[in-house]
Amino acid sequence: MCIGSGSGAGDVLGAARASATVAASNPGFVWFTAGVHPHDAEGFSAGNSDELKELVNVGAVALGECGLDYHYDNSPRREQRRAFAGQLSLAGELGIPVVVHTRDAEDDTRAMVTEAGANGVKGVLHCYTGSQELAGAAIEVGWYVSFSGIVTFKNWKDDDLIRMIPQHRILAESDSPYLAPIPNRGKRNEPAWVGYTVSRLASARGEDGAQLAATVTANARGLFKLA
Repeated sequence: MCIGSGSGAGDVLGAARASATVAASNPGFVWFTAGVHPHDAEGFSAGNSDELKELVNVGAVALGECGLDYHYDNSPRREQRRAFAGQLSLAGELGIPVVVHTRDAEDDTRAMVTEAGANGVKGVLHCYTGSQELAGAAIEVGWYVSFSGIVTFKNWKDDDLIRMIPQHRILAESDSPYLAPIPNRGKRNEPAWVGYTVSRLASARGEDGAQLAATVTANARGLFKLA
């Protein structure tokens, strides 16, 4: 199981440090990511880059989630792009993938992911609900696309997106404690329920659920270099 860092509520890497503690207490079962979320981008600094390097040294398997969120605009867009660019550059330096949050920012996300991918950076568009065009651009540079419980909701309308992701580039996630899949929508999400998401993905793709579960597990292990 991978746990990620999101908003640090003023301490932009507080969640990352907490995740590192959980992972250290559950070796071989829990891994963690560390990054500055776009909501906190205004606070991104050179000191954050130094601490991110330290967190990678103690086991972070990816930088993130980082990216762009033009829906809420909790940080100015220019600052979001600065923080995202800094973390993409750091990922290239460290040889580690990125977990990308993108919302209502497709053009800038596509441009930055394409440039990073051309420079050898790998990553995943996490909890993806965006366009087929952005997903295709990410896949073109060797990235992955990850789906959450949203695909089980009645208002999900884009099974063509699910079907267009190559087998070797698809991932599934919980995004817990949010987005619990049907039949548990509205409850506090649990990683154990990701099976419902995988089942829905398999149904949309016309694939066997157990085989797709094995596929997304292998893909995650490959992307994040999990033992």
